[in-house]
Amino acid sequence: MGSNNHDSLPPVRRVLTGDDAAGHSAIIADGPSPAVRLVPERPGYRVTNIWRTGAAPADVNAPDSIAEHQGVSPPAGGTVLRIIDFPPEPKDPDELARMMEATFGSMYRDAQHAPKPGEHPGMHRTGTVDYALMLEGEMVAIMDKQETVLRVGDVLIQRGTNHAWANRSGKPARMAFVLITAAR
Repeated sequence: MGSNNHDSLPPVRRVLTGDDAAGHSAIIADGPSPAVRLVPERPGYRVTNIWRTGAAPADVNAPDSIAEHQGVSPPAGGTVLRIIDFPPEPKDPDELARMMEATFGSMYRDAQHAPKPGEHPGMHRTGTVDYALMLEGEMVAIMDKQETVLRVGDVLIQRGTNHAWANRSGKPARMAFVLITAAR
């Protein structure tokens, strides 16, 4: 898995295409994303923001603005693609709550994060439609009334509902998310 740490996944490789001056397709970037985000209080949790669009339809020639992206939500009328590496959840509920507070307090302040007593401390809601694709490991998708385990190859369509993600597998997990601006 990871380079020197068996508890982490390798960095995400971002390959970006475009047309050169003569109009021929080319690979214009190949390497790590310029927008990797970490939460020091949550070791192993890594958010790799890959690309964002600012409108629909998207401008295929728009400049790469992902390094400027802040928060969970895409730009108004746009999309954001991110890949998140989730470490296994700690067993101690107080430690888990601290990690969730640090994550939402520093990185996702724009999410509606207000878990009720007895709920998973990561419960939140966004004003988006999200395509969540399980790439590695397994995750539990938690809703108000039920939960389900997602495994490699599974896809969840999150439609602005209250939810949380839990990695109870004991191993790192990786998910890709496409967030699309939505209306109620």
